[in-house]
Amino acid sequence: MLLAININNTETKVGLFRGDSLESHWRLTTTPQRTPDEWASTLTSYLAQAGRSTQEVRAAIVASVVPPVTQGLCEAVERATTVAPAVVDGRSKLPITLDVEEPLQVGADRILNTLAAAQLFHRDTIVVDFGTATTFDCITADGHFLGGVIMPGIRTASDALIRGTAKLPATDLAPPTRTIGRRTDEAIRAGVLLGTADAVDGLVRRIKAEWPNGKAPHVIATGGLASLVAPLAREIEAVHPDLTLTGLRIAAGALGLKW
Repeated sequence: MLLAININNTETKVGLFRGDSLESHWRLTTTPQRTPDEWASTLTSYLAQAGRSTQEVRAAIVASVVPPVTQGLCEAVERATTVAPAVVDGRSKLPITLDVEEPLQVGADRILNTLAAAQLFHRDTIVVDFGTATTFDCITADGHFLGGVIMPGIRTASDALIRGTAKLPATDLAPPTRTIGRRTDEAIRAGVLLGTADAVDGLVRRIKAEWPNGKAPHVIATGGLASLVAPLAREIEAVHPDLTLTGLRIAAGALGLKW
């Protein structure tokens, strides 16, 4: 089996693949203070809860945008499974071309999302990933990563608003039923969620206007909050919640891992 791990600023996503099938997946809080032993214990525990042994893991792959966590988690994977994980970054030999000015600065999650989109859909695609940041990444059908847009994530913007304003309450991000809020929490939800949806639609339209070959790219969403925003945005055509883990599985195959 393949253990796939994507380390992001807020959450670390872990997936367990049998062949091409994602059999189990988990979300863990990304905690830089965890030791390799603590990470190893956590991974072992989650595998056991899924009815799996660490010895069933034949290969492992890691992507990270949090360097302080990367080495410790890689050590943890090897301690738990005896398998040294491959690490994906801008230097990895994958079947996409990073056609940007600073390819080594492209985040691993953005590489994986567009790799998965190119391999799954075989068409020009914009991937909107709702994470700590909301990213818009552009890939052509033949695998050229064109770059994209990065804006503050939904929770990042909401938390900054609440921290910076003494009288605004913390608010659950439930979909608003109307734009004009009759209570403060309704007004915040409308501002954050509808504002994000409209920003997504506007940026996607701008990206489409600059698309190099004149084609209309497919627009898909991923990330933990994608299912919350997608129904509010007109430009998003589909939601693929496990796109990044799928990208890790595709990258593992491209790098010659066997599981």
